[in-house]
Amino acid sequence: MQFARINDVTIHYQIIGGPADKPVLVFANSLGTDFRIWRDVIVRLAGDFAIVLYDKRGHGLSDVGQMPYSIEDHSTDLAGLLDFLSVKNAIICGLSVGGLIAQSLYQRRPDLVQALILCDTAHKIGTAESWNARIAKVEADGIESIVDSIMERWFTPAFRRPENIAFAGYCNMLIRQPVAGYAATCAALRDADLTEAAAKIAVPTICIVGDQDGSTPPELVLSTAKLIPNARYEVIKDAGHIPCVEQPEALTEVIRAFVDVVLHGEQA
Repeated sequence: MQFARINDVTIHYQIIGGPADKPVLVFANSLGTDFRIWRDVIVRLAGDFAIVLYDKRGHGLSDVGQMPYSIEDHSTDLAGLLDFLSVKNAIICGLSVGGLIAQSLYQRRPDLVQALILCDTAHKIGTAESWNARIAKVEADGIESIVDSIMERWFTPAFRRPENIAFAGYCNMLIRQPVAGYAATCAALRDADLTEAAAKIAVPTICIVGDQDGSTPPELVLSTAKLIPNARYEVIKDAGHIPCVEQPEALTEVIRAFVDVVLHGEQA
């Protein structure tokens, strides 16, 4: 396990080496998860690219840190981690809140970003009322109280079948996140609006969404793609909010194709 002290927060990360002539791929995970959600994508990319994964503050093995949080706090953490690792000009792949962190990182530190892969995310997610209700629920009754409703958004009915052992494992992952970190990140999502920033993104960008995403539905992700100049848009079939878990092979193919375009242009 690898740890770094960034902005007075201990951040858990993993770096996997790769060819020096290829860009570094950086993965930022979703609310209520840790970086293990990327495993089945990473095993398909390892060796071809250097890879950085990390647990954002309040999640996984990283510190909860000082509250409240903002999306800017999260993106400043990521910037600090990349500076610590001497990574620049990376391709940032962010899922859900990770996608907002990626957009904020580009806004604040464009020198770190060569391209953006925005998975199941948007320029703005949810309403103040919905986030406040979720915060109140988990603070009063724990994350266990929202597991069923969250899993309906994260995964398709086929994945949620009782005999799927992996589904039980992802329920455990959600439940075992720190309540304080989860609630603080909900507040960061509540307050984040990157609508204007999205229109100013000037690096190659692709917006990807599962066709059965219950958290950031395809129409919302498409609206974000339309805001970003020249952004691409791709739908992953038979996937909910976390395609890297349900359809890692399909998502990896999309990522590889996009990276080829970034590196070699439209002829790729």
